[in-house]
Amino acid sequence: MFLDHARIHIRSGKGGDGHVSFRREKYVPSGGPDGGDGGRGGDIIFEVDTGMNTLFYYKHRYMFRAGDGSEGGKRRCHGTDGADLVLKVPEGTIVREEHSGEIIADMSGDNRRRVLLKGGRGGRGNMNFATPTNQAPQYAEPGKPAIELDLVLELKLVADVGLIGFPNAGKSTFLARVTNARPKIADYPFTTIQPNLGVVDFGDGRGFVIADMPGLIEGASEGVGLGHQFLRHIERTRVLIHLVDAASFDGRDPVEDIRAIHKELEAFNPAILQKPILIAANKVDVVEALDEDPLPKIRAAYAEDYPIYPISAVSGEGIEELLRDVMNLLETTAPKQVYYEQEFFPEDMAAVAELPYTITQSVERDGKRSFIVEGPKIEKMLSFTNLDTEKGFVYFQQFLVRSGILDDLRRQGIEDGETVRMYGHAFDFYGDELDDLEEEEDLTHADE
Repeated sequence: MFLDHARIHIRSGKGGDGHVSFRREKYVPSGGPDGGDGGRGGDIIFEVDTGMNTLFYYKHRYMFRAGDGSEGGKRRCHGTDGADLVLKVPEGTIVREEHSGEIIADMSGDNRRRVLLKGGRGGRGNMNFATPTNQAPQYAEPGKPAIELDLVLELKLVADVGLIGFPNAGKSTFLARVTNARPKIADYPFTTIQPNLGVVDFGDGRGFVIADMPGLIEGASEGVGLGHQFLRHIERTRVLIHLVDAASFDGRDPVEDIRAIHKELEAFNPAILQKPILIAANKVDVVEALDEDPLPKIRAAYAEDYPIYPISAVSGEGIEELLRDVMNLLETTAPKQVYYEQEFFPEDMAAVAELPYTITQSVERDGKRSFIVEGPKIEKMLSFTNLDTEKGFVYFQQFLVRSGILDDLRRQGIEDGETVRMYGHAFDFYGDELDDLEEEEDLTHADE
């Protein structure tokens, strides 16, 4: 089953805590501190697997967690490092932070392997804190916390040529004739509901990869039908073949069909129309049976802008010339890799854990208390999170739980119904709801 969109939750490993111990051996009654350092938490790594062409592996798997580092030991023993977790994805996968929608990584081109989340550093044991004035330190450093992220994975197919057109234009038949692909073919709208890849082989060492993009409809650029899922795959292609039903069996006007598809492409991403486009007027083997030949009308409307090729995907008429010209276009046009720059930096999330915050109290006009939470930790987290969405608000609530802010509020005596203020945002506090979030997280981690 083809799947080009998935949601997952990832968590790097927590660093192991440093250890507190002292050397105790025969004849060494006053040995110094020998508590070892904690182990490093495991990383979350994304890696391109050339054998994958779908995100189906992630359809029923949501939680992914690297190993935690273990605590340091006595006799200066270093804790064991947590195991890294490598997640395999097909080439062309875009990794986004779910709540902001910003891109973290584009797994294509030279970007074959990427450490997405680094594990927490292990805490230092008490052997590191001995000084001339404190030769027996009774404390060690805790390990650095894990980082958690909600991700959206999007697959944008990497193909040389994209085959576009309305449903029933004959794209699947065309692909089956010119490649080794065997798509399902039938006579009803939306026959193809997933992209199909095939290889056109000229037998002389030359060839190219062609992707049959599922039939587009008007409104696709606005998400009508499966519009966005289909359109995202076109962005990576170098050349487009626009297949149009010249015989108008469904009562459609081929000139208007071309105009409608180009309008959707421009609305989704104007850069798509800058690619070389060839128009293949399909089903010319039955044009003679029509009252009027549609080819002159198509040429009159588009010949100045695009080369037009009368073809028949059934009989093979005109296909050899079309494929030869596509191959020449690919050989004479410098490849332009479509690469998406990083917008979201997970390492900033790790830095948030180290930032300070303060909680102060004030009295509202109605006499109720309010608790003002501010500082770099809060400011930075709010910059990552869209509180206008339900998911973003839940994510921020989970942050309050994980970062210990909830515990600090309770230590200051906050009660249900009192107000929490954070940089222009005001929330009514209800501890039971936050407790439910905490329990859900604990249960989720216990199931992993």
